[in-house]
Amino acid sequence: MRAGDGVSGVRYEEIREEIRAGTAARTLPVWAERVLGDVAAGRSPVPAVRHPLGFVCLPVDRSGDFGVCLHIWTPEVRPAPSTTSPVHCHSWDLVSFVLYGTVRNVRMDIDGESAGESAGESGGDPAETSADRAQQVFEVLSEGGVDELRATGRTVRYAPGRSSTHRTGESYTLPAGVFHTTLIEDGGDAATVALGRQAPGGGDLSLGPLDIPTHRVRRSRSDHAETVLALRRSARRIAAAHPPPARAAAGPGEHPPADPHARQRRSAHR
Repeated sequence: MRAGDGVSGVRYEEIREEIRAGTAARTLPVWAERVLGDVAAGRSPVPAVRHPLGFVCLPVDRSGDFGVCLHIWTPEVRPAPSTTSPVHCHSWDLVSFVLYGTVRNVRMDIDGESAGESAGESGGDPAETSADRAQQVFEVLSEGGVDELRATGRTVRYAPGRSSTHRTGESYTLPAGVFHTTLIEDGGDAATVALGRQAPGGGDLSLGPLDIPTHRVRRSRSDHAETVLALRRSARRIAAAHPPPARAAAGPGEHPPADPHARQRRSAHR
């Protein structure tokens, strides 16, 4: 999730406060359903992009060093091909709210040093633990829908370390620079509201084969028909996971985050 132009961080802070205050389960599902409905109906310019890490990304708002995305793991959309492994780290600090599904983040031990620990984590699944693997570090530079994966020549070895599991209605954080992989459990359907805040001096890195040189990969939008099916499926899953009164009308001073495209639509109808 790379930041773009816009008003500095206003939307990020609004949603971040919902999560911090414990009101996200009442407000974010309503907002996310509206976003999905608008994109599926063509009322919103937000694209649905097939991400090489296996989900559909809707970059809802990107402002300065801040970004807000919807991440959807769904069988309705074919995964984008990937030239590297799923092991990666972000240049930004992640705060994520699980709309539905079960998300497991497995942190990686790099060169024998832990990639980080946090409260509530458990040991890695012994069934998935294997011998350390030698991989090359790639720096990922994204611009205009194209990812340039620069081979750094740096070789590391990694093995699964501690993991944390997050279910519907829960939130989690992941600091910049922590190598990890994300697994979707219980059927493979999940969706999150992902907030990114750029960290100074950080880089987006991915681990891949030793024999692959620097190369470019163009990210692609998902097929329109697939996108509509996926977004409608996701909206139904959100509604089922957060039925009334769990997301009843917000009380005084509480309301779902404003749709950044609503003003544009109202102006168009005048």
